Amino acid sequence: MSQQSEQGSPVEGKPEELPSKEVTEGVERAPHRAMFRAMGYDDADLSSPMIGVANPAADITPCNVHLDDVAQSAYDAVDEADGMPIEFGTITISDAISMGTEGMKASLISREVIADSVELVAFGERMDGLVTIGGCDKNMPGMMMAAIRTDLPSVFLYGGSIMPGEHDGREVTIQNVFEGVGAVADGEMSEDELDEMERHACPGAGSCGGMFTANTMASISETIGFAPLGSSSPPAEDDDRYEVARESGELAVEVVREQRKPSDFLTVESFENAIALQVAVGGSTNAVLHLLAMAAEAGVDLDIEKFNEISARTPKIADLQPGGTRVMNDLHEVGGVPVVLRELLEADLLHGDALTVTGETMAEAIERVDPPRIEELDDDFLYTIEDPIHERGAIRILTGNLAPEGAVIKITGEDHLHHEGPVRIFEGEEAAMKYVQEGHVDSGDVIGIRNEGPRGGPGMREMLGVTSAVAGQGHAEDVALFTDGRFSGATRGFSIGHVAPEAFDGGPIAALEDGDTITIDIDNLELSVDLSEEELETRLEARDPPEPQYTAGVLAKYGQLFDSAANGAVTSPGAKQD
Repeated sequence: MSQQSEQGSPVEGKPEELPSKEVTEGVERAPHRAMFRAMGYDDADLSSPMIGVANPAADITPCNVHLDDVAQSAYDAVDEADGMPIEFGTITISDAISMGTEGMKASLISREVIADSVELVAFGERMDGLVTIGGCDKNMPGMMMAAIRTDLPSVFLYGGSIMPGEHDGREVTIQNVFEGVGAVADGEMSEDELDEMERHACPGAGSCGGMFTANTMASISETIGFAPLGSSSPPAEDDDRYEVARESGELAVEVVREQRKPSDFLTVESFENAIALQVAVGGSTNAVLHLLAMAAEAGVDLDIEKFNEISARTPKIADLQPGGTRVMNDLHEVGGVPVVLRELLEADLLHGDALTVTGETMAEAIERVDPPRIEELDDDFLYTIEDPIHERGAIRILTGNLAPEGAVIKITGEDHLHHEGPVRIFEGEEAAMKYVQEGHVDSGDVIGIRNEGPRGGPGMREMLGVTSAVAGQGHAEDVALFTDGRFSGATRGFSIGHVAPEAFDGGPIAALEDGDTITIDIDNLELSVDLSEEELETRLEARDPPEPQYTAGVLAKYGQLFDSAANGAVTSPGAKQD
């Protein structure tokens, strides 16, 4: 809080557009000011822009355990920049800890609750601007969706990622532990070795270190314009992370004074930039869902096919986990996300005129940061556009009679995956996981998991347990898996998610039977079943419509509200795109 002496009445004269005038100015607001004074705010504070610091700190996950300290740095900077900082909390769910359990159904719902809660506080308390902080996966899109809905001047601040652990002379992450479970089941790893890896994989605070969902969405926050360039890569426990927090607090006061709002920089071009970054670094498939949701909230026309269009022209140039070996800290040490953005910009694969939260265009921001060129770096995990890892970006949208509204795959290995063969269908994740862990999986198998969609789950669980068990048994590239649910950003291999329409809503995946022949053709972007339209319709008409998994409580509510994954699985009525 400001240390200026408290004398007289608050100075009137805030710009008319600041909502906080409604609770801080005028004789009739004396009771409101009295409440603020009870918390230590003084006249100088009450005359300043009111900046909300939305903080999802929690002991639930290492991703968020340190966020009180990050928030404090941003809070202090807002205060020193003559803003009035007001910190408030919201929830988080640990995706990694809930993974493989019924609790994972809460994960995607938490994105909506975070967006709803931040929107409600900002609206109800008449805030002028926001610093929104994120740690675990759903924090990032939830916070940015809240800023979009309120259209308050806002800065996004990432909590930073965890450093890799060390086991048996090599770096390891949580991905290695999940895959170790499959290796133990296959007899390729002892339980003692897995126990030792478990104890060293996560050495401290921060989000999962690979280019998984948290780091993908943090990188996108820079690329889409919500965060300053270079702000996403400093590790959680690095001094640079707290300097980024301070800069974010200062910037938040600036964007309020300048009235620089999300609607001023969120355009089709900024979303296309975000997709270009995602496909170039091999980012999480979850970013497809979140970008579609953010675009829906912003009223930006973004079709799921845009991901194919941009992947077709944008090579994959970063060899990061889960497909590669390096983590976010490695990217930070060579210059961070701006290094990749510069490569894309100079290849005319980025809209340089897209605006950002700093008031600069993307091209101006890259020029100011002046990151090194990839060809100048002494590293082995970033590649130039002329000599990429893959000629096409990592994200592909498959369609066909099994996924009329699309399905999503991330290419982490072989670029020309093709498979045709009989499917084994499972009603939910648990049955599939049991099948895999019992050692029934063999090369060439196709596993289908349904009733895990946004409405059918409800909540569209991530299934890193299943995909990691398959990969851990050596079948990442020769066993195909598809589902109307989701995958973790740490998933690698022949894994296709977000099949839409989902089974609960009568999508073709609901009609499948064991033994049906599935065709997966990545080059032709196809996911289909060898059944006629008539046979599909006959089977769907004969099926008994499923009952909701939950009939009361938060899961029942969101199960009714979720839209299709093809539209981002949004729940906000104003964001519906169907």
